[in-house]
Amino acid sequence: MKALAWLACIVTGALLLYGTKDFPAWGDPQSPANTHLSKYFIEQAVSETHVPNLVTAVLGDYRGYDTMFELVVIYCAGTGVIAVLRRSRQ
Repeated sequence: MKALAWLACIVTGALLLYGTKDFPAWGDPQSPANTHLSKYFIEQAVSETHVPNLVTAVLGDYRGYDTMFELVVIYCAGTGVIAVLRRSRQ
């Protein structure tokens, strides 16, 4: 059972690392996040959300749905890890 868990972790990790080759360079000022998204949030967040703090506006209003079920995802991941790594009593 543990060998299967290790194999699943290694394959998943390899796939995740393979996917990062398409990411822009770290801190690249010409990346899409820096050329489009950041500018929009900085200019429009306060007027759209009516929250004076930019960080609170982005986390509370724009990412509200994203963070709503974050604890559910963490719970499901923990349950999955426990299910894969548990020992059966015989």
